[in-house]
Amino acid sequence: MEMAWNSHALEVTYTVLGWLAFVVWSCSFYPQVFLNFFRKSVVGLNFNYLLLNNTKHTLYLIYNTSLYFSPTVQFQYHQKYGFDQMIPVAANDVAFSTHCVLLTAVLLFQVALYEGGNQSFSKITIGIITALWFTVAVCSFIAFPSKSWLWLISIFNTMQVILAVIKYVPQAVMNFMRKSTDGFSIGNVMLDFFGGLANYSQMVTQSIDQNSWVNFSGNIGKVLLSLVSMFFDLVFMCQHYVLYPSKTLAQIPSSKLKNTDREPLIMSPDQPVATNVPVAASV
Repeated sequence: MEMAWNSHALEVTYTVLGWLAFVVWSCSFYPQVFLNFFRKSVVGLNFNYLLLNNTKHTLYLIYNTSLYFSPTVQFQYHQKYGFDQMIPVAANDVAFSTHCVLLTAVLLFQVALYEGGNQSFSKITIGIITALWFTVAVCSFIAFPSKSWLWLISIFNTMQVILAVIKYVPQAVMNFMRKSTDGFSIGNVMLDFFGGLANYSQMVTQSIDQNSWVNFSGNIGKVLLSLVSMFFDLVFMCQHYVLYPSKTLAQIPSSKLKNTDREPLIMSPDQPVATNVPVAASV
């Protein structure tokens, strides 16, 4: 059942914010892809972060497509939250999830293709992924007899929120241990932050129009996704610009810096070129 908007202006704002979040969030993947491509290396990019991120977006895609396309799931949603409530998933959410699964798969392919140093997937990450998909199988088996599809995809949504919190930790810790963010694109972080802001603003717009905050509890995953993303983006910005700024200048040999300091900024045409001729001591 499609609910009507009370304000056409808010409906337009909701649509614009949704697709703005899609565009910005989608573009946030490309700086890292291009950085890896031009460097022919994924050193500095945490493998565990990528694997957790791909799994998280796969679960989010299942949730979004089910709630957006399935009349059965939508009916169960209205039964739980009220038939006067709007479905909290928009077309841009489905498009975003689909794009994320594809781009995270591309990044994982780059891990297999390019130089990665001595990094590998940790046993903890493999254990988390294995336990998660085992839980998915068990919950699906439980939901099938009673056709409790809304309950099932809500479990998926909860899992992707948990992964949204966990996935950033390996990259943040890796930056801390290396005391550097080299190899991890800050462009990705900046776009991700503004995408999260637009996504959260879209939820607020719908709540204002419907004079209800049920859509927040009805799609807590989308809300927490925005908030968690923005929080860790701020952490990464702090690491990149404050804690571990670029060390390019610091990596220049001190001897070269000293020689540079001794040479004049502009050479006079009449000034002879300096040579390593010993100067006689004054008497």
